[in-house]
This record gives sequence, structure tokens and C-alpha cells, in this order.
Amino acid sequence: MHRLIETKHFVGRRELVAVHSRSSQKRVLAAMTTPDGLKCNTLRKIAVFCGASSGNSPEYVECARQLGQEMVRRGIGLVYGGGNVGLMGEIAATVYNGLGEESVIGVIPEALQPREISGETVGEIRIVPDMHTRKAMMSAEADAFIGIPGGFGTLEELLEMVTWQQLGLHTKPVGVLNISGYYDHLLDFFDHAVEEGFIRQPSRDIVLQSRDPKELIDRLENYSPPASIIKLALEGKLLHNLRG
Repeated sequence: MHRLIETKHFVGRRELVAVHSRSSQKRVLAAMTTPDGLKCNTLRKIAVFCGASSGNSPEYVECARQLGQEMVRRGIGLVYGGGNVGLMGEIAATVYNGLGEESVIGVIPEALQPREISGETVGEIRIVPDMHTRKAMMSAEADAFIGIPGGFGTLEELLEMVTWQQLGLHTKPVGVLNISGYYDHLLDFFDHAVEEGFIRQPSRDIVLQSRDPKELIDRLENYSPPASIIKLALEGKLLHNLRG
């Protein structure tokens, strides 16, 4: 079973079932203004970015299931993309079955419902007008972010959370569950960008990684963020040729 958060939000002539309560709006704003230097150790909910597809290997579905089981073991709720198909559906069902309806928040743009929802969903489903609202709400509701296998949408959401931390818009930990080496090439690219002078090493270190759900969540819980590049720029500590 699922709950819909319904208020009226107008886009052009069309009325959307959309965002949210006043308290949710405050959390969205708070997530964008968290000061530097805080350490996030208590993980109440993790946002998991993942595919609406299951991939070609059963290892990917098992990856989503194992991550969900580890979250259940620790009593950590889930924020996710709101779909009930592919890896999204697998992890949502796992956390829902282990912790109950209040533990799962799905956030989905109205336009993506036909693609990412098929049949009954679980938890609280929030239908929002666009991708920007989706990412802001997921950021506000979560205490950390994990990317598991997915496509362009997964990468875009994951890297936006990395960029927001780099800029100091939040200090929440970000990691990838690198099952079967799925993210090896992406992580190699990050290292290459450091070598070529486009990403600073402290910014590269924002992206935590492991192939084991328990180890990855341990790293998220113990993460301490670097000073943001905006803070460093204001203090005159950024090199003119290395600002990433």
C-alpha cells in the first residue's frame, strides 16, 4: 500500500498532485543551506539512486536487495525515485517489508509515472512537477546518498549530490555500491580528472565506495566532509588553475 502527499501545484494550465507540507518545504531549504564543518553520523534515511531497469545480470537485483536488507538491519529508512520496477522496486519492497510504510518515501515527477510505476507501490509516494523538485526533496529527506547500478538518470542524480556537497550546499555523505565493478570506469574517470587538474583530490574524496553494503554504510556513518570550494575561495585558498 502507498500514501500520496497531495497539495495543489500549478504549472501552466495543468494542476499537478505535487509537493508537500510546509515542514517539507522547510527541510528542502535547510538542505540547501547547511553550513560547512558538520559531521553526519546519524543516518535515519538514505537516498538510493538506481535504475528503473533490472540490468542484464541477476547480481544487480541482488545488490539492491542486499543493500535494502542492510538498511533494515540498521533501522535506516529509504528515500528513492518512487518507481516500483527494476532496482528501484526491489530496494523499496525490501525496506518496506522490513521496516514498514513509514520507512519508505518515493519521489517521482508526474511525467515519469507511466515509465517507472506499474501496479501497486509501497510507502509514501510524493508526485512532484519536475526533476529539480525531485532532487531537492530527496536531498532534504535523506541523511546520505548511495548510487547503485543505473543509467543516465542515476548518474545525474548522484553527481548532483556530489556537486552540491563540493559547493557546500550540504555536508551529507555520498557513496557508490560498486557491485561487480559496475562503477569502475566512472571512478577511474574521477581519478583521471584529478590527474589532469580538473578535480581537486578533496573533491574526489567526496565519493565513497565499496562493493559491500555494510562497509559502505559504515563509511557513510564515519564520513567527515572537506571544506567547500566556495568557503576556500572566500578565504583565498583555491589555486587559480584548480577550482573543481
